[in-house]
This record gives sequence, C-alpha cells and structure tokens, in this order.
Amino acid sequence: MGRRERKKAATRQALADAAMELFLQRGFDQVNVREIADAADVSTTTLFKHFPSKEALVFDEAVDHEAELVAAVRDRAPGESVPAALRRYVLRAVERVSSDPRWESFVALSESSSALRSYADRMWMRHRAALAAAIAEQAGRADDDPRCAALAHFALQTRALARGPHSGEVVAAAFDLLENGWQVE
Repeated sequence: MGRRERKKAATRQALADAAMELFLQRGFDQVNVREIADAADVSTTTLFKHFPSKEALVFDEAVDHEAELVAAVRDRAPGESVPAALRRYVLRAVERVSSDPRWESFVALSESSSALRSYADRMWMRHRAALAAAIAEQAGRADDDPRCAALAHFALQTRALARGPHSGEVVAAAFDLLENGWQVE
C-alpha cells in the first residue's frame, strides 16, 4: 500500500474510531456528523468522502459477505444441503462476532436506533440476489426461481435473529425450519 492509500486508511479509521467513541458515550441519535468530523480533525466533506452516511460509520468493520455467502453454497461438502451450508456460515459469523468483548456494546448501540436497525438489515439483505442466483445454479433451476429467491431471503433474515440472547440456538432453529419445514408434534 502506498503512502496516499495509508493516509486514506488512517483517516477512515480515525473517523470510525471517533464515531464509535461518541456513539457509545452519548448514543447514535445524539451525535451529529460535524462532531465526528471535529473529533477526527477533518471536515464533514472529508467524512462523507469516506462514509456515505452516519449509519455507515457504525458498520465500518463490516466486510462484503457476498462472496463468502456464494462460496458457502458453491463449495459445500458433497451431500450437504444448501440450508445446512448456510446455517454453518451464519453460525460461524455469529460466533466470530459474539466472541469479541465489544459485541454487547455494539449490539446495544445498533439496537438503540431504528435508523441503525434498518441500515443493518438493508446492508445484509443487499446480498439476496447473488445468493438466490448461487442457490438456483446449484439446484439447476432458473435464475428467477421463486423458491431459490425465498430460501435466500429467509436464510439472510436469520442473521437478524442473532441479535438477541441465545442467538446460536435461535439461528439453528430457523435453519431447521428452512430445511425441514414446519413439523407440528
């Protein structure tokens, strides 16, 4: 990475760090972008060059999961169902983030604002079309198959269930339902 890229990365990190500190201290809705820019010693124009919105500052560490989701479907073990592969992927992701000691604070912050909840859901659900296409490809179905689209949608929605207590159990139960259907005992 060259000097210019290092400086951009350092500015981006300073903005994300300043934002998170302010959000955790005062709450997301009580902090404005000017305060974040001032705390990072940059202009608001610079802030918006690095982050398209205030909500994006909270989810700075989120990576593009689309390639990983598609790989979970395409690279699954022989005989492993698509829902089982997606269950494994989501549970690993939940485990990875929930083992971080900052996780509880982050969840509390992200749940404190309807704008943040909506942003997080939109950010995750943007992978729906690519995941549906990968499922359709693996199933030998048309790209617009509604069953593949539904499975992609519901599999992605399971991530929202991971916000509360017993998240692993809740996600596993959701995937049991996706894989086996509703079974009344």
